[in-house]
Amino acid sequence: MTDLEARALVDAGQLEPVATGVIATLGGEVYGFLRASLGSDSDADDTFAATCERMWRGLPRFRWQCSLRTWIYVIARNEAARTARGNRRIHAGQVAPSQVELVAAVRSETRSRLKSEKLDRFRALRDELPSDDRMLLILRVDRGLAWGEVARTFLEAEEPDAAALQRETVRLRKRFQLIKQRLATRAREEGLA
Repeated sequence: MTDLEARALVDAGQLEPVATGVIATLGGEVYGFLRASLGSDSDADDTFAATCERMWRGLPRFRWQCSLRTWIYVIARNEAARTARGNRRIHAGQVAPSQVELVAAVRSETRSRLKSEKLDRFRALRDELPSDDRMLLILRVDRGLAWGEVARTFLEAEEPDAAALQRETVRLRKRFQLIKQRLATRAREEGLA
């Protein structure tokens, strides 16, 4: 729906189709913005709901001096600031039941997509590592092997002696710590941490 179509509907007093359209088309990106800004699913959930409620209530007074997209981001930023200050105002019951369901659906779908994208980005960082480092991460983190099992996997001998197994365990633990530090640094550079 274009802003002109939305304005015609608002002028005719038909707020529900406009609110539904805004939430359906822009809700995912706005929720993603709030999640990235606030750093918490629960804060983003509450703030997104408050943003949608304020948008719904404000439609009759919207002056059309900017696009609907810009306006909902203004509302979202203001609600995020309220959340950050700890004085969020929630106006329950101000949206139609169809919007309540749509808000929940957009929030859930966007959260799943963001988690999936984040995991994909972490996997891409892991894939940048040398193959032995990737293998160490996979065995220890993804497969949950104990350190002794991981060390045994890395040793050439099929039946290593206890001393060799202990040395390899110590070496791999230290290597694991270095890999975690390297990944944490890369994650910060990529905006993932």
